Amino acid sequence: MTIDLDQAQATFDEAEDLTVGVEEEFAILAPGSLEMLPLFERLRDAADADEELGPYVTGELISSEIEIISGRGEHLAGALESQRERRRRLFALAAEHEVLLGATGTHPWADYREQQVIDTEHYRRVAADLCYVARRNNTFSLHVHVGVRGIDRAVRVCDRLRGVLPQLLAISANSPYVDGCDSGLHSARTQIFTKSFPRCGIPDDFGGWPQYRSYIETLERVGSIIEFTQVWWSVRPHFRFGTVEVRICDVQMTAAESDGLASLIVACVAQAAREVDEGRPYTALAPRLVEENMWRAIRYGMDGQLIDFAAGAQYPAREAVDRLLEWTAPLREELAIAVTLPPRNGAQRQRQLIEQGQEPPDVYADAVRQTTESYGRGQ
Repeated sequence: MTIDLDQAQATFDEAEDLTVGVEEEFAILAPGSLEMLPLFERLRDAADADEELGPYVTGELISSEIEIISGRGEHLAGALESQRERRRRLFALAAEHEVLLGATGTHPWADYREQQVIDTEHYRRVAADLCYVARRNNTFSLHVHVGVRGIDRAVRVCDRLRGVLPQLLAISANSPYVDGCDSGLHSARTQIFTKSFPRCGIPDDFGGWPQYRSYIETLERVGSIIEFTQVWWSVRPHFRFGTVEVRICDVQMTAAESDGLASLIVACVAQAAREVDEGRPYTALAPRLVEENMWRAIRYGMDGQLIDFAAGAQYPAREAVDRLLEWTAPLREELAIAVTLPPRNGAQRQRQLIEQGQEPPDVYADAVRQTTESYGRGQ
């Protein structure tokens, strides 16, 4: 066995509650044309000269994508402060190399067939194993890690977050375009990634570590995976960091939106952990029911209707933020977590321009402008 599950358990035994890590993925773009450029290696090598930046720049599947990570923050405020400074340095580095960085869940028109897979063992393996499915996945996400002590507890927190994932997706939706056309969706990224990759999207309700461990052991024994990161669920226990990792969200167009969404996610994890500790009952929705809300979030985002299965009724998706704020109010007050989000998210703002008759290059140029102005100032 190459996946050390005993070590994973030991990592969670030593984990601290509510440490925070933020990861944001950006497209590397040519000024003017806004075409994607395969310059990750050049930017990474240049970043290595800055000890405050280099260790926090990482690669994703393709060489026209770059990721900036906060590293471990002992609390939310510390993680956000670190991420703001690292974003500022990354955007300054991009400017020095005469490139722009884009922050929408998909690039509106880039041809996935023209993108180069970065030269690492992990991503060579992903591309060889998944073929078209991997190469097609030219997408950009926001991931948030929250420390949770105890691996059984972490799995149970993931269980409780399953029903919240569609709400977080609707709030974060920021990718109406793909393949040069209006997809009609609010999160084309989610359709491309979570509906194509294996072991992705909404996980089962595992009930605790013994069941989750058995699942991982089975996958490894039958040759489906050789590393735990090949389980791409939209929420998962991260064995290396001792965190619950929430992976459902599109990357955010502006820094303020990213910070607000990360804060909301931390509040959700903290609230779920408190409910696990208190033994509060909850209803584990069947995957088919969670998927109903997932589709609505993908298709209509904050402009549609989501389903309250307990009430057996629909509600406007725009209420998702208020519902999550109400649910997390006790922990937000206790931890002094403030959540500020705009009245219209990235997909809605792009769709407003689409409805006004603007073409993809103009809509994307406006998004890149907002990204450059907000992230580049270190906000």
